[in-house]
Amino acid sequence: VQLQASGGGLVQAGGSLRLACAASGRTFSSYAMGWLRQAPGKEREIVAGISSTGAGTFYSDPVKGRFIISRDNVKNTVYLQMNSLKPEDTAVYYCMAARNLRDYRKVPEYDYWGQGTLVTVSS
Repeated sequence: VQLQASGGGLVQAGGSLRLACAASGRTFSSYAMGWLRQAPGKEREIVAGISSTGAGTFYSDPVKGRFIISRDNVKNTVYLQMNSLKPEDTAVYYCMAARNLRDYRKVPEYDYWGQGTLVTVSS
C-alpha cells in the first residue's frame, strides 16, 4: 500500500483544515487507518484511527471533539477533518495503514506510512 497525504497548510487559530490520504492498491478496504503527528521537540502522537469498515474510530484526548476521521473505501481515501485548530496542533501529519490492528495507539501496529503534510496554526 502506498499512501499520499495532502491538505496541510497555514491556518489561523480557530480555523479548519481537511487532510486527505489517498491509498494505492485494491485492498484499501482491508486496512485500518490512522493519523499520526510529529511536532518539533515533542513526541509523536497518534491522533485518530478508523477501522477498515469505518465502523470504529479512535481519537486522542487532545483532539477529541475537534477532529473527525472518515474514509471512503470507493475512493481509497481517508480524511481528517480538523476544526477549532490550536497553535499546539502545529505538526507534520502522517497517515498510516494497518493490516491487523489491535490497538490504534501503538505505532508498531501500523504497516505502512505516507509522507507527511505540514499543518501550521498561527495564533
